[in-house]
Amino acid sequence: MHDLTRSPDAPAAARHPALVHFALAMGGFAIGTTEFATMSLLPYFAPGLGIDEPTAGHVISAYALGVVVGAPLLAVLGAKLSRRVLLILLMASFALFNGLSALAPSYPLMLLFRFLSGLPHGAYFGIASLVAASLVPTDQRSQAVGRVLLGLTVATVIGVPLANWMGQAIGWRWGFALVAVLALLTVVLVWCLAPQDKPARGTSPLRELGALGNGRVWLTLGIGAIGFGGMFCVYTYVASTLLEVTKVSPGMIPVALGVFGLGMTAGNIIAPRYADRALMPTAAALLVGSAVALALYPLAAGTFWLLCLDVFAIGFGGALGPVLQTRLMDVAGDAQALAAALNHSAFNTANALGPWLGGLAIAAGWGWASTGYVGAALALGGLAILGLTVLDERRRARA
Repeated sequence: MHDLTRSPDAPAAARHPALVHFALAMGGFAIGTTEFATMSLLPYFAPGLGIDEPTAGHVISAYALGVVVGAPLLAVLGAKLSRRVLLILLMASFALFNGLSALAPSYPLMLLFRFLSGLPHGAYFGIASLVAASLVPTDQRSQAVGRVLLGLTVATVIGVPLANWMGQAIGWRWGFALVAVLALLTVVLVWCLAPQDKPARGTSPLRELGALGNGRVWLTLGIGAIGFGGMFCVYTYVASTLLEVTKVSPGMIPVALGVFGLGMTAGNIIAPRYADRALMPTAAALLVGSAVALALYPLAAGTFWLLCLDVFAIGFGGALGPVLQTRLMDVAGDAQALAAALNHSAFNTANALGPWLGGLAIAAGWGWASTGYVGAALALGGLAILGLTVLDERRRARA
């Protein structure tokens, strides 16, 4: 079976695949730090920009919107570039716009810079996942993608608590400046370590757009867009929940965020091993586990150690990312780059949807911890779409 993730003009193997995976994961570390740290810094940059916390949540949604728009747009526009060159350009622009976010003097400009910062996010992860998968045997693709996304999960253990601490100690702007430095480091690593390649023969924006007519691609994206919303719904407001419901000191927030990151890291190490053997059952198990953990969140919010255990379980569900990325490689046909990038559009649709629905529940007076119930409903919604996907596959098999 021909591996469609592998460009015909790309090297079949790299001398040091682990080093390439590390370089790609560094970009994930930078992206994960800004994506999740912005949520945890919300209580600090809101007063800094002269706005309330619900309004500050729009800054997070602006970034997510940038990912949704930028992932397909940049993947299509970059179709004729080599993957290595495209990765370098994407991460250089990511560094620029995060640096500008650190300097934003007003709320409107902050919205603009966060939107622009989000544009390279999905295309970077999509192309990086294809590069990582192209360097390993076909039956190890989920694990290779998991290594790239491991950068994002390690960011939730190290980068996010560090950015949150910096936000408290020396100002929230330093959190965005840190991300700009990490992105520049990624540019250097990818330049030095990623294999030299050429654009695949016949690649064109039109061929990439073929993914948009593929029903199996859309069903897979729907699983992520809805099912992942629960995690973002809770995570966006976890700092406020810790302060207002659990009643801990601000210094304990980085601890809880680090525990969440440990859960994501464990998930990205463990789940892809099962996904390479049973892809869709692994996705279903992750969604069921997420729904249970999210439903328990309001019950655990009153006690710090219980909340930490539950947040670990919610983070573990983040392993859905590499599982669905591999699924898209299987169903995307010739439109690998666009489909891979659209996966992160889907997750950032969830990143916009989850905080918005959670904010509605909080504004309605249901309390900070009510985000758990909203999140559980979203996870079950993703599970329902997965069920439709399985039925569609059986229908195709009979046909």
